[in-house]
Amino acid sequence: MKLQVSHHTHYDYAPAVETAQHMLCLQPQTAPCQTLSQQKLIIEPPPLQSNQELDVFGNIRTYFSFQSPHTSLDVTAISQLETLAPNSVPADAGLVSWNVVQKQFKYNANQPFDEAVEFVFPSPFVERHEDFAQYARPSFPIDAPLIKCVRDLMHRIHQDFEYASQSTEINTPAREALAMRKGVCQDFAHIMLACLRTMGLPSRYVSGYLVTHPPPGQEKLLGSDASHAWVSVYVPDLPGEPSERWYDLDPTNDHDGWGTPAEDYVRLAIGRDYADISPIRGVIHGGANHTQHVGVTVGPWTTEVHP
Repeated sequence: MKLQVSHHTHYDYAPAVETAQHMLCLQPQTAPCQTLSQQKLIIEPPPLQSNQELDVFGNIRTYFSFQSPHTSLDVTAISQLETLAPNSVPADAGLVSWNVVQKQFKYNANQPFDEAVEFVFPSPFVERHEDFAQYARPSFPIDAPLIKCVRDLMHRIHQDFEYASQSTEINTPAREALAMRKGVCQDFAHIMLACLRTMGLPSRYVSGYLVTHPPPGQEKLLGSDASHAWVSVYVPDLPGEPSERWYDLDPTNDHDGWGTPAEDYVRLAIGRDYADISPIRGVIHGGANHTQHVGVTVGPWTTEVHP
């Protein structure tokens, strides 16, 4: 699919912000099942300085700052990509037992280093706790294939939890959402990550977008889409690069696949959890009261985007 993503964020400040430092994570990655064609980033007012860097997870970060008063901030990222359907699951991947993976990532001084080990440990939004193990265990019979187990866990989260917008906040702990049995895509991703990591399996948070469709007979409204989140689990000891050994699962929509859950998904960034890859964050001096509005539109390519 040839897709265009427009992600617009607007802030109003009162009183004015005097100085500010911001960091963006809004450039989609070129990944196994998607290719970034072009992107344009528009910041108003124009910042005093800006630069881009690659973070430890391979995401592109944009840093910018202001040294003069301003009462509003607009950040618009327009990206054009071509996405593909999930790749075929490697034959060997379906044979890997989850117990073998768990054992491989237990501490052993003589064990060869695998960079995926970082995604076994707790992170700011994902704790390892017995509550998650109790929920996850029915999906993990002894010596069962890893992919079969994680797909079963995804199906159960999709069935057991209610998608309820505004039922949680951006910083709601995963264990609280687990107890409530409801939340949004970020909560479902954090819950699944906590289950997988508590079982000793490397898994990471994926942020991105998903093509949505309006009700029959209605036009799609600009800005009516939203950011999305899902997870991917690591399948070790396969041929190819480590970046190609991840299986994606979306517990919100019950979709999964090798490299992407489906062709209508756009991967933006990867990290341990939401805290690593929030779209925009920063520090401001002033602007004691502020409001934020975010609008996302995902659809087919429209016009050329010139950086």
